[in-house]
Amino acid sequence: MSLRAENVKMVGKLAVVAAGMFAFGYALIPIYKHICELTGINILSLSERQVPGNGVAGKDVRLPANTQVDTSRTITVEFDANARGPWDFKPAQRSVQVHPGQLTTVMYEFQNVQNRRMAAQAIPSYAPRQAAAHFNKLECFCFNQYTLEPGEKKQWPVAFVIDPKLSKDVTTITLSYTFFEVGGKTPAAPATANAATALGQEAGT
Repeated sequence: MSLRAENVKMVGKLAVVAAGMFAFGYALIPIYKHICELTGINILSLSERQVPGNGVAGKDVRLPANTQVDTSRTITVEFDANARGPWDFKPAQRSVQVHPGQLTTVMYEFQNVQNRRMAAQAIPSYAPRQAAAHFNKLECFCFNQYTLEPGEKKQWPVAFVIDPKLSKDVTTITLSYTFFEVGGKTPAAPATANAATALGQEAGT
């Protein structure tokens, strides 16, 4: 066999291999979907689940997997702010009404009214207490510490979803933040949240 004939034969074999690889790669997508359907496993990562129209501060907020909105229930979420120091701290709105499973974003406003730089952080509390396990924050300024210059103003988002598994007896949730200067003593839960918790427990008895 001549060298030319051998080269042609080799090219033919390579072409067949390349075609087979292309066909296999093309078939991976339906195979992947079929495996997911058979096993019931959702392999998509949480970071791939974007919620259109709910971006906060230029970022996409992601919902937990398989969250469904329960439109048959409405929960009132009240917002409270406690400033343990000489600064201004408050929610942009005092309350919202949401359905379990519904993504909601609210803003908190802060201003350092001192003539010095400060580092601070917020800690949340919930009333009734049982709501804490079902109040899923997807984005919150309480996740980080912040350094603010004298007179600096900030607005921070809180994006949350209330788990539909929350007891149907709970119709009102109070989310309270205490903003304190880092380096000082971490404050206890605010009295307003404790009082609301006590009222909720009395109502349930």
